[in-house]
Amino acid sequence: MYAGALFAAAKEQGALTRVREDLDDLRAAIGQVPELASVLENPEVDHVVKAQILGDVLGEAHELTRNFLRLLAEKGRSSDVDGIVREFDALVAGEERVLAVELTTAFELSDEDFGSILSQIERASGRQVQATRTVDPDLIGGLVLQAGSMRLDASVRGRLERLRHELATARS
Repeated sequence: MYAGALFAAAKEQGALTRVREDLDDLRAAIGQVPELASVLENPEVDHVVKAQILGDVLGEAHELTRNFLRLLAEKGRSSDVDGIVREFDALVAGEERVLAVELTTAFELSDEDFGSILSQIERASGRQVQATRTVDPDLIGGLVLQAGSMRLDASVRGRLERLRHELATARS
């Protein structure tokens, strides 16, 4: 609800890019300063203090971003900033016809291999792809692709888990 309202207001004001940059800066600050996340999540910290902290962190942010984050603090929703930013990003990506995906592999991919996989996804989806990549050695091999609610598990670990499940249900 909050992300949708911010998206609509930013779109109306022609400020989608600026607001997204502001929110990305905030998310980066929260990631780099664990104490900031702790303060925002602490229900005992007064909303006025949270609003002031958010204002200080944002500095020269767009007025819409500043007002929105002040509203979040007043409504006691400062702890939801990360989820709201993710939803806002998804709305902007949908508007721009960008498909946001998370690619998880068992080992670090070369830039060439990563680019090849992204090209295949772009051809299949007909959309520009914006991807993040992570490494999870527990996958053993293969990859896991997450795009919105769709999840494609082509990992060795995923296949082993499916086989284990099939064997367990076959015995029943």
